[in-house]
Amino acid sequence: MKSKRFGLVGRNINYSFSAGYFKDKFEKTGLNKYTYTNFDIEDISQLPEIIEKTKRLKGLNVTIPYKEEVIPLLDKLSPTAQIIGAVNTIIFTKKGTKGYNTDHYGFRKALEPLLMPHHKKALILGTGGASKAVAYALRRLKIEYDFVSRTATDVVYAYEDLDKDIFNDYQIIINTTPLGTFPNMKECPPIDYSLFTREHLAFDLVYNPEETEFMKRAAQNGAATSNGYQMLVHQAERAWKLWNRK
Repeated sequence: MKSKRFGLVGRNINYSFSAGYFKDKFEKTGLNKYTYTNFDIEDISQLPEIIEKTKRLKGLNVTIPYKEEVIPLLDKLSPTAQIIGAVNTIIFTKKGTKGYNTDHYGFRKALEPLLMPHHKKALILGTGGASKAVAYALRRLKIEYDFVSRTATDVVYAYEDLDKDIFNDYQIIINTTPLGTFPNMKECPPIDYSLFTREHLAFDLVYNPEETEFMKRAAQNGAATSNGYQMLVHQAERAWKLWNRK
């Protein structure tokens, strides 16, 4: 068996799900010569040097804050990654690097089992790379959505805009920001959590801690909750398939 290397590109990623997940996968499936490395970099401009110096590199995952910044460094994008405008998976081909987005697939697979008939509209908290994949998945599910950010625009709500009328109109609230991630576990998006009801689903892309402050506060008011763990598993398996395509 030939040795192969994979890895994760991001900033401050010691807590990363991917490294542990793939190391465990390699051990369980007897892929003893496969390794997975965290490439923790201060600037995305360091990526080409990593690619050049890392021998037998077959695939990379990309995480915050580089899912959008990485695009200009790639030779090609999949049609879906191009539409979404964010990349979380890179494969290496004879023709160079190609970027994919498996986040949308992971999110859709994680969300679908939780959906109830009354879940018709969603609010996406945050406007970064992960939010774009979530929006794409919601379109595939035919769920209407709007974005929420710190600053309002003609097409984006500000956090302070969210009142009872708006909350009642959107039954799925999705946190795509890193707020609440370990070690800053007391942080959460600045919304009025008393507006959550039993009709709401609060989905947090954060997975560490298992129950985020966002989830905890939403649950206290009756909402169903989920963290991002299953999304990560589904997106990782899709990335694995891409890396191993013949």
